[in-house]
Amino acid sequence: MPRYRLLIEYDGRPYNGFQAQAAQPSVQGAIEAAVKAFSGQAIRIAAAGRTDTGVHATGQVVQLDLERDWPAQTVMNALNAHLTREAVSVLDCVVAPEGWHARFSANERRYLYRILNRRGPPALDKGKVWHMKKPLDAEAMHAAAQALVGLHDFTTFRDMACQSKSPVKTLDVARVLRVGDEVHLVFEARSFLHRQVRSMTGTLVEVGVGRWTAQDLRDALEAKDRTACGPVAPSDGLYLTGVGYEGDT
Repeated sequence: MPRYRLLIEYDGRPYNGFQAQAAQPSVQGAIEAAVKAFSGQAIRIAAAGRTDTGVHATGQVVQLDLERDWPAQTVMNALNAHLTREAVSVLDCVVAPEGWHARFSANERRYLYRILNRRGPPALDKGKVWHMKKPLDAEAMHAAAQALVGLHDFTTFRDMACQSKSPVKTLDVARVLRVGDEVHLVFEARSFLHRQVRSMTGTLVEVGVGRWTAQDLRDALEAKDRTACGPVAPSDGLYLTGVGYEGDT
């Protein structure tokens, strides 16, 4: 039974998150319906990560196991043909190596958060950015974000519903930069807690508008207390942009 590795992008707005849920539209449900439509198989796929309602992806990785040994290009084309009415697209498909797993083999996940920082609201990117009218100091945000890099107890930035066994994670990259009218926040780690990126983003925005200092952020991290977190950023601007695996180039 061959296992296929799929690179997926999707607009999270029409879906109640990635994970399949009864009577609710989901990215997983859309892909599984497409698999059944072309192959006749009713299967459960696995993904590198479960994104929340409204969160987007440009580099989600999914695995599926098929009974028939289809050419990878055929699988990709067939899935896209059955996803034309969905906000989901398969960008690449290859046969996975023996023992590979979309979730458990991943050693890096990359997220981007987009903030549109101008007075005028988005017309073309509505639902795909967080609109902030007040000017943000991206340099101050970046400087403060460096306190988050490394091995920490991220309880402060962990959603109460998080099912992770431990709040201790290693954040490899926390970068904030201005790109025209946008402020981009980039985070990279092997894994993240539930809503950790949105929690860190919302807190860093407090620094960007001048309500918090870098020391306030460090104090919040060291408090290991969810109530010390700043406002949680909305899902609109969050993107899963990539997943890394051993052997990738």
